[in-house]
Amino acid sequence: MKDVWAVLTRQRDYRLLLGAGLVSLTGDWILRTGLAFRVYELTGSTLTSGGLLLASFVPTVVLGSVAGVFADRWDRRRAMIVLNLLHVIALLPLLAVHDRRTIGIVYAVVLAQSCLQQFFVPAEQSLLPALTEPGQLLTANALNSQTRDVARLLGGALGGVLAAAGGIPLLATADAGTFVAALVLVSSIRHRAGRAPAVRGAAERAAPGVRAEPGRGSRPRIRTGEALARLAEEWKDGLRLCAAGRAMRLVFLFGLVTQIGEGLMSTLFAPFVRTELGGGAQAYGLIVSSQAVGGIVGGLVAAAAGSRLPAVTMWGTGSVLFGLVDLTLFCSPLATDSLVPAFVCMILVGVPGAFTVAGSMTVLQRLAEDGARGRVLGALSAVEGAAVLAGITVAGLLGNVVGTIPLLVLQALGYVLGGIVVLAQRRLLGAERPEREAAAQPA
Repeated sequence: MKDVWAVLTRQRDYRLLLGAGLVSLTGDWILRTGLAFRVYELTGSTLTSGGLLLASFVPTVVLGSVAGVFADRWDRRRAMIVLNLLHVIALLPLLAVHDRRTIGIVYAVVLAQSCLQQFFVPAEQSLLPALTEPGQLLTANALNSQTRDVARLLGGALGGVLAAAGGIPLLATADAGTFVAALVLVSSIRHRAGRAPAVRGAAERAAPGVRAEPGRGSRPRIRTGEALARLAEEWKDGLRLCAAGRAMRLVFLFGLVTQIGEGLMSTLFAPFVRTELGGGAQAYGLIVSSQAVGGIVGGLVAAAAGSRLPAVTMWGTGSVLFGLVDLTLFCSPLATDSLVPAFVCMILVGVPGAFTVAGSMTVLQRLAEDGARGRVLGALSAVEGAAVLAGITVAGLLGNVVGTIPLLVLQALGYVLGGIVVLAQRRLLGAERPEREAAAQPA
């Protein structure tokens, strides 16, 4: 725990970033939980409810890699301030939603928020390494992942209460308030780095016809067409960086395989609880929320172990254990009708889950040069979003044919095999730039 307190007490800017993330994520869970309940209540349609999930995932696939280019171009702190403000504005139309005739507004708002989030996440994750000292990055990532579980617990509970008390307008007001609070916290960050340094490659070459503007030194004056061409070239450079080197390709392959499994999980877990475990809606809600409890504990354990375990070891070990716990959970109906194993496994899986997230993010942040970090993170987000959609599609098509248990077992095996590959490639993945060197780079 000494390492955790060292990060929290010495790094004021990191505390502000962490607090802003906790507040805004809590608002996200308030809105997500409340909307899922109210939209179904207003329409009585599972198809309508499923449309919310689609509206939130499509921008991830379409915008993810492009948004990362802008995260590398912009001052990341300022970008986060502006994006928080735009989130507040985007929520305002929900104040007009009162019945099923206005339900289309909900889809538009969810779509708009998801688009904004594609620009926000790579900016936040790219800024984080600049706010920590050498040797603290893994601990900082572990604490960052823990905030998601805390937000899930707080926001999930509040979302149901607020949905019942004031409907969608009250949910929107509460979520907007969290974005305002996050904006204030991010504005208080003292670190000023400007935009990230450009990465060597085609993206740093001026577009044809670009010339210096008189009185402006070497600052180029670029026409719209040339700016778009340069943007496209930077985007292509980002994609090339994602495929450059075995280590980076392995990171992306791991994300692809495991997120297909997450798509299977998100679609089939409710049917699994209902048909295989014999649980009702209340049992399902409690089982899902119990994972957040394990995640909070897991985040603390991962943060405490951050300076003792190499990031690659934490990632690979966490993935193997995560898959084994999931495998135990999904096979438990073959041995017992009790719901107890489900609760126990969902709590236990939080620790290896936190290890996997913190370890993999730290490795990726070290592998990517600072000037390309936004593009790499954005591209990975797009790949993982497409993989989740693929998993959802496979689950929908084969769930009734193959059965829930066999498909969920595949999800668990994906994590086990992925973790084994990561551990087998420790030397390759551990060849990233030393953290001290990475921390010295400007953000």
